[in-house]
Amino acid sequence: MKAMNSSFMALAVALALTACSSSSTDDVQQWMEQQKNQTFPKVKPLAEPKQFKPENYSQVTELDPFSLKKLAMALKKDSVQASLSGALLAPELARRKEPLEEFPLDSIAMVGSLVRDGQPVALVTVGKLLYQVRPGEHLGQNYGRVTKIAETELALREIVQDATGEWVERMTTLQLQERLK
Repeated sequence: MKAMNSSFMALAVALALTACSSSSTDDVQQWMEQQKNQTFPKVKPLAEPKQFKPENYSQVTELDPFSLKKLAMALKKDSVQASLSGALLAPELARRKEPLEEFPLDSIAMVGSLVRDGQPVALVTVGKLLYQVRPGEHLGQNYGRVTKIAETELALREIVQDATGEWVERMTTLQLQERLK
């Protein structure tokens, strides 16, 4: 009896599942067809592509950027700049060094100024030694040449190398320093 009850239950469950599955699947399929027929996509039409209009090359008389003439002009310009920077340094290398050129500029302090024989003179110290400096004299390790002396400052023109290795002029000043006792 027990075996008969369990087989009857299994048959009942199988029939119930078969009946439910076929009707619900049909309903779902029907609903999907209905939705598919009612739905219309909203696609914006693509714009027409612009017509390509070729342009004529109007700079026929100009130098071609890939020509050898252009390269030659650039190399000539670089060599002129190199000769100019060499012209800055050549006279500095040919002259005899002055005593104040062995000291870095930051170790030299201006402590006063005066006028002697109508010419301005700056008083500078290096360590404990006092020096008199006149316009045109050299000091510092960057080929510094004194261009102007005022009451409170001394102006220098130095020749230094820039980031590219070229020699360039640079203006520098030494300001009057107060001495602490």
